[in-house]
Amino acid sequence: MPSPAERYAAAQARSRRERSELGRFTAALDFPLDPFQIEACEAVEAGQGVLVAAPTGAGKTVVGEFAVQLALATGRKAFYTTPIKALSNQKYHDLAATHGAENVGLLTGDSSVNGEAPVVVMTTEVLRNMMYAGSSTLLGLGFVVMDEVHYLADRFRGAVWEEVIIHLPESVQVVSLSATVSNAEEFGDWLAEVRGNHAVVVSEHRPVPLFQHMTVGTTMFDLFAGNRVNPDLLHAIRGAEQRGRFEQDTGRSSGPGGRRGGGRGGHGGRGGKGGPRGGRAGKGFSDGPQQARGYTRGSRPGGGASRAEMVAELDADGLLPAITFIFSRVGCEAAVGQLLAAGTRLVTEREGDRIRRHVEQRVEALEDEDLGVLGYWDFVEGLTRGFAAHHAGMLPLFREIVEELFTDGRIRAVFATETLALGINMPARTVVLEKLVKFNGEAHVDITPAEYTQLTGRAGRRGIDVEGHAVVQWSRGTDPMAVGGLATTRTYPLRSSFRPTYNMAVNLVAQVGRETTRELLETSFAQFQADRAVVGIATTLRKNEEGLSGYAEAMHCDLGDFREYARIRRELADAEKDGRKRRAATRRAEAAVSLEALRVGDVIRIPAGRRAGWAVVVQPARTAKGSPSGPGVVTEDKQFRRLTLVDVPEPVEAMARVSVPKHFNPKSPRSRRDLAVALRVATPHGLEDAPSRRGRPDVTAPEPDLVDHLRRELKDHPCHQCPKREDHARWAERWWRLKRETTGLQRRVEGRTNTVARTFDRICDALEDLGYLDERGTVVTERGERLRRLYTEKDLLAAQCLRYEVWKRLDAPGLAAAVSALVHEPRHEETDVQPRMPTEDVAEAVHEMQRHWSDIHDLETEHDLPTTSMPDGGMAWMVHRWASGGRLEDVLRGQDIAAGDFVRRCKQLVDLLDQVGDAASDQVLRRTARQAVDAVRRGVVAADRLD
Repeated sequence: MPSPAERYAAAQARSRRERSELGRFTAALDFPLDPFQIEACEAVEAGQGVLVAAPTGAGKTVVGEFAVQLALATGRKAFYTTPIKALSNQKYHDLAATHGAENVGLLTGDSSVNGEAPVVVMTTEVLRNMMYAGSSTLLGLGFVVMDEVHYLADRFRGAVWEEVIIHLPESVQVVSLSATVSNAEEFGDWLAEVRGNHAVVVSEHRPVPLFQHMTVGTTMFDLFAGNRVNPDLLHAIRGAEQRGRFEQDTGRSSGPGGRRGGGRGGHGGRGGKGGPRGGRAGKGFSDGPQQARGYTRGSRPGGGASRAEMVAELDADGLLPAITFIFSRVGCEAAVGQLLAAGTRLVTEREGDRIRRHVEQRVEALEDEDLGVLGYWDFVEGLTRGFAAHHAGMLPLFREIVEELFTDGRIRAVFATETLALGINMPARTVVLEKLVKFNGEAHVDITPAEYTQLTGRAGRRGIDVEGHAVVQWSRGTDPMAVGGLATTRTYPLRSSFRPTYNMAVNLVAQVGRETTRELLETSFAQFQADRAVVGIATTLRKNEEGLSGYAEAMHCDLGDFREYARIRRELADAEKDGRKRRAATRRAEAAVSLEALRVGDVIRIPAGRRAGWAVVVQPARTAKGSPSGPGVVTEDKQFRRLTLVDVPEPVEAMARVSVPKHFNPKSPRSRRDLAVALRVATPHGLEDAPSRRGRPDVTAPEPDLVDHLRRELKDHPCHQCPKREDHARWAERWWRLKRETTGLQRRVEGRTNTVARTFDRICDALEDLGYLDERGTVVTERGERLRRLYTEKDLLAAQCLRYEVWKRLDAPGLAAAVSALVHEPRHEETDVQPRMPTEDVAEAVHEMQRHWSDIHDLETEHDLPTTSMPDGGMAWMVHRWASGGRLEDVLRGQDIAAGDFVRRCKQLVDLLDQVGDAASDQVLRRTARQAVDAVRRGVVAADRLD
């Protein structure tokens, strides 16, 4: 029983919440918030960033919506980012309905609505590009909501998320919404490292419980009985396998589709005994043996129920609406055809008529002649009967119509590929998986536990269903034990897919410099996972470098170099105290200082290690924050090396000088050979065995001699006479102490993998070779400025095509056709087929693009970089015909590409042509690119743009 004081405190806290913005937010909702939602929203209101990890359908987006309201209430901006345009469109409509269209904008690749509004929904790529461009739209930004943030594991587009998280101003609160991942705390730790004040809220509770089932024929079983796989299910599968072997051996059909009954145990599958479920006798999934029945047209291979049968059974048992995942576009379309052939109807005729009128209004912008090519008639007929397909090969407008009708409960069954699981809000009562194998673009592979959870997580609508159901259809080769493993695994670690790109490199070098970029990349989640300690070290190094700069300014002396004076004084103190360990640390700090002091042309003697001997400095040390780099030298054996404290554990100084050509290229063997000859000539005679630092005694010399020498050196130094000497000395002592600490941290960083930063270095070296960075690799050239505007996966190839004027002679249709080779992704069976070219000019341009790709491939191999995929002209003929004004039917006739795929590729092409127009220096090409954009963005390609 709470004490009076505790009750009073609770009442006060409750009163504060009710008076807060969160109180006003919750008062407007028609449902109470769950504890995890309250915790996350309170963190946001307290000024923290927050990571919310919770199951699909748990209500994570409420936290993002609260951040939007808080931004409006406090006069700040909020950006709501999503991984895909369809989800951006959906969130735009949701937020506009809540806050008014005048307060909400939308920015995607092909839609721009009210972009300066206080709340803007956008794809993550748009925000990344906006940051690199220094857009004024970022002014006043207070919140960024990153919906589906686990998408950063995507190997093609995931890096964008990390770029945004790393580079957003520290003042921006980031609200990250993620599906359940097992390493949410690790991800949250990284967010705290790079963003500062950050809370992690994890909920594994599904607001709507999910029950797992398998069907054998037309009979549905609970997957589990207690803590084991249902023995009745195993018995049914053995029987089905025996019948299958009998049919195979005899060529005869067993006829019956298997005994109906022995289905799910208990109400809604909660009985756990695997026995029959109570239901309507003779209809649906009943509670006893029923008359054997054969399969209807459209039966699935391997003994499963037909799609029409499966939907009818789900309907009879009250388990619609349902999403059936098929993992095949052809399979999704075939399912609709099979239900039409079976005469399936899931909605009333009156509702069907209303649906037809709605669809006709939505497609009125399409040409009548295109509707047949787009498969419109089967599409609309299926919708009027309550079912539809949903896959990436459909026209995006058709997919949006399906999403709208299904979300509103007006259609009852959808056959979908896994793209539906990527964040679009389409929950169902039941999710059906026809098989557990999918094609990943390279091979057929088993789905992972994380994918299984993401797919089945659609089952169970909050506030509508008391339970959700996941159903796996058995077919020969499906192992129920493996299904049980998928259903019970709860380990889905989030793995970074981040890697630097050419475009990223030039943008960051231009904005913050090469060394700071390298330091930033050290803080990526990829590097955090590779070596968590590096993130903390890099952060400490940044702070230390800032402190060193301040101390150096405070100890400045007009009479001389007080840093050198402090070094002598420090060594004297160390010698007098006989602190050998401290002297060693000081010597390393001295060595670091001496390396920083070397200039191009200085001849030094490397004192130790495999590289011991004479060398000439050709590149000075880089002393920027966080990730220092020693001077670059050419050695006597004609090798280029960058020195570290491992090579130079003691201070060095120049023993002589040689002339280094102004544009010396250390990658050129001839240049290195010539400089090595000059080095041998300039090496001081008789110094072959000299110490690397003349006039300095060996630290192993007798202690009194060292102390006397240091005292004389200290007294002779000009700073010894400074009236403010002791004030300077106090700051100098702090400088040297911090320098020793920093040097130790630098050595730790050098000893670690630094995989991301090293990849970045190799990318910069490649860009330096091609002239996109200057000869020192630190300044973006005019050529590199063009690369900054190209965000395609083949960014460097596009930049090379601009550089060598590959597209200059083309007209608008020809330019569109040639540039399509950068966005087309051929299937494996297409890669050996010579694509049809529309004109000689386009053929020549594509050939030139492939030649430049070959050069880039060689360069990437030389620098040990991931290789760029080859451009493919498989769409060139179609795009040329479309951009020339051809009809969609003529463009697609005889082509093995779906209309939806063609439209999607055209949208990507329009984005890239826009970028080419921005990046091109030639006015003719800029104008042609604009004309090509207009020529491609017409008809069905333009119809999906948001009004």
